[in-house]
Amino acid sequence: RSGGLVGRQIGYRWQTNQFVFGLEAQGDWADIKNTRVSLIDPLLSTTGKTDGIGLFTAQLGWAWNASLLYVKGGAAVTHAKYNGLLGGVVLDSASETRWGGAVGTGIEFGFAPNWSVAIEYDHLFMGKRNNSFTILGVNDRIDRIKQDVDMGTVRLNYTFGGPVVARY
Repeated sequence: RSGGLVGRQIGYRWQTNQFVFGLEAQGDWADIKNTRVSLIDPLLSTTGKTDGIGLFTAQLGWAWNASLLYVKGGAAVTHAKYNGLLGGVVLDSASETRWGGAVGTGIEFGFAPNWSVAIEYDHLFMGKRNNSFTILGVNDRIDRIKQDVDMGTVRLNYTFGGPVVARY
């Protein structure tokens, strides 16, 4: 799958010496697509589109100067839509919301008061699942779909007021 996403995150971090601890929630509108052609009949294919991603993670980081190197892990949720195609014409469809796990790592740089930029990689373990496809409201087939996601993001962050507990 390939595509793009845009979203927001909210979180809280606190720092003890060089160690930074955090909690974060992230929501993304996504446009991540893939098409798989049938091995039996090349006119048959299935398209998948992930249109929403959410992460709920805890972070552990190490700060130096105005930089932060961190790892994160927690829960992930995705929403996807699937279409069965015959020669490019939609035959049947399915959609689902799926929960799984997430791990990631990133580096963040403070470049101005209250502003930072980060580069992050996350892997979402969404697993394989059977999906019932329907045509005119009637189930016509079941397809087993794997939906792990690898995601690279660039973030621009603004730190709002409140007690300053992170100094990186």
